[in-house]
Amino acid sequence: MHILLFGKNGQVGWELQRALAPLGRITAVDFDSTDYCGDFSNPAGVADTVRLVNPDVIVNAAAHTAVDKAESEREFAELLNATSVAAIAKEAEALGAWLVHYSTDYVFDGSGERPWVETDATAPLNVYGETKLAGEQGAALCARHLIFRTSWVYAARGANFAKTMLRFGKERSEMSVINDQFGAPTGAELLADCTAHAIRVAQSRP
Repeated sequence: MHILLFGKNGQVGWELQRALAPLGRITAVDFDSTDYCGDFSNPAGVADTVRLVNPDVIVNAAAHTAVDKAESEREFAELLNATSVAAIAKEAEALGAWLVHYSTDYVFDGSGERPWVETDATAPLNVYGETKLAGEQGAALCARHLIFRTSWVYAARGANFAKTMLRFGKERSEMSVINDQFGAPTGAELLADCTAHAIRVAQSRP
């Protein structure tokens, strides 16, 4: 199995390089890669990468993840989170490849008190959520696709809420944090392992 991984240096992408290794050969790229284009601000470039690599599975861990910043740079967020996703999905469909894509709980409106399920109606409240939902729709242009909606991802690598709280705990005698937001902290290592398992299962089916 040949796997093309976009976003190799992010929190999830870094763990995916480890988790996917037993499945076969990996071509891993990021926005600054030189052998192949991994820059999602260049839809034509990442589409070319899919054609050139000709993978069996594409795993997209690249995204614009700055929630607040997306409000002031909608076009850039749309380019990374939606337009380029659709571009690689079309190429994946042409190849008959699987496409694995990561989305977010921000596609929902946050109402209610129970955990969200896949069949709940989407209703994003901000630009980030809107662009990620558009990315899901783009990924669906490939019939053989898997979408993981994640929340509160943390890892030993990179910046995240868990690491920030640990640092503040060392630096400050007391902290003030919001108490009206609920989520499911998700370890990047676990997410990568679950992705590898899902790919194994998907590949074993006709």
